[in-house]
Amino acid sequence: MKRNNNRITAGALALSLCLCGCHIGGKQVILTGGPGSQDVFRIGNSCCELTEAKVYLANFQNLYGKSYGIDLWEQSFQKDKLTAYVKEVALSEMAKIICMDLLADEQGVFLTEEELQAVKGAASTYYQSLSEAELDYTGASEANIVSMYEDYALAKKVYQSLTISVDAEVSDDEARIMEAMQIYVKAKSEAKEVKAKLKAGEDFAAIASNFNQKPAIEITFGRGELPPKVEEAAFELDNGEVSRCISTDDGYYFIQCINKFNVELTDANKSNIVEAREKAAFDDVYEAFVSGLSSNLNQDVWDGVTLVTDGSITTDSFFETIEGAMD
Repeated sequence: MKRNNNRITAGALALSLCLCGCHIGGKQVILTGGPGSQDVFRIGNSCCELTEAKVYLANFQNLYGKSYGIDLWEQSFQKDKLTAYVKEVALSEMAKIICMDLLADEQGVFLTEEELQAVKGAASTYYQSLSEAELDYTGASEANIVSMYEDYALAKKVYQSLTISVDAEVSDDEARIMEAMQIYVKAKSEAKEVKAKLKAGEDFAAIASNFNQKPAIEITFGRGELPPKVEEAAFELDNGEVSRCISTDDGYYFIQCINKFNVELTDANKSNIVEAREKAAFDDVYEAFVSGLSSNLNQDVWDGVTLVTDGSITTDSFFETIEGAMD
């Protein structure tokens, strides 16, 4: 992506594509107008060229076009929808990387010589993996891939720089994941019937199979996933214990605790909580920054970009290659 060192023109970046619904930092970017003939879009004083867009599209079409061994591109009834989705995802990703690189410039974040060398090595690896058909479609040179990887690495680095101070300590109680069975009914009369059966010693699972009005009987959950009253009662239970009837605004719940503390899932949830904290810290800075950027999309160029889904374009390792070099 081409950049210069001039100050960014202040303006409205309502971050979202009129047709594609692209979102950046929780906002919509409205891109209109027409940059140079080979520029797909421009944000501030940076732009994305057609070659770069095609590299992204080639990868995303294969990352999203395969599901459980099924080639979705062979399903003609959904090809148009899948094409629109792939283009939307690619445009959103490219736009966000440009914004993050501009933010890196403002924050004084840059790649070290060691990082630049790692980027070049990754670019060489990825470029050498491209077939003749893929090179012909994208028009990419190795220098193009190096530039794209530099942009990607810089975007990741500015994210890390803005989230480095985030508290990574998460208590077991905050991250706790519990396994349970539930019975949910809407009517008070049904709740009374369930309560009577439980009091009589009938099996919880058997009652649930006849009365539960939620999609699932067995549930796994953490903090903030159930109605507050239900969560409070559930987290007080020991293994095998059944809750009282819990009245909420939309119905009645009964919970039986199966495992009050799933260690493996709790540890995984700690990572999710830290990631959410990091995202919140980053978004505070990022969203304020992008609100002052101007943007436009070369609609004719973008509408004219097509995907090649005849099986000749198979590349899908663009992101995996650079992520591996940055680990």
